[in-house]
Amino acid sequence: MDFTEKVLQSERIYEGRVVSLRVDTVELPDGNRSSREIVEHRGAVAIVPILPDGKVVLVRQFRLAAGQSLLEIPAGTLDPGESPEACAARELEEEIGYRLGQLEKVSISFLAPGYSSELLHCYLATGLEPVPNRLDADEFLEPVPIPLDEAIAMIGRQEIKDAKTLYGLLLAHYKLEYEGKDR
Repeated sequence: MDFTEKVLQSERIYEGRVVSLRVDTVELPDGNRSSREIVEHRGAVAIVPILPDGKVVLVRQFRLAAGQSLLEIPAGTLDPGESPEACAARELEEEIGYRLGQLEKVSISFLAPGYSSELLHCYLATGLEPVPNRLDADEFLEPVPIPLDEAIAMIGRQEIKDAKTLYGLLLAHYKLEYEGKDR
């Protein structure tokens, strides 16, 4: 069976700096109609930065939507026309003060496809060199280098609650521990 929904009408409700909201009227596979609220997002990157000593650099920052400070991997929204790789390099310098060496894509995923178009490109970054960080004017965060094994243990203790960080760390750990042995 074809589960494709046909968009009959689309109305933009909100146009923001980071996201926009539209409501689509769709025809369902059985011919009935329904509406879909879609958060439009131009995409983002998340990076698992591994230092030469094996530590991963997380960032601690307050997230208003969550109402608390979270430990996260560095991440950011793509600028218009920017490649995910260029965005990853920019975010590493801005947030944690490291210049990119090697970059390896570990996944591409939709974060919440039930209501958002955001596509996240997740990378493993190695061969990093320190540079002065350049935080955005509205960005307040603290880089936190910790052993990768400790970050994985923090997931098990539910101390890391950010979804992109959970899966980015787990994928990077798998790649380094299991796939890396074959390299």
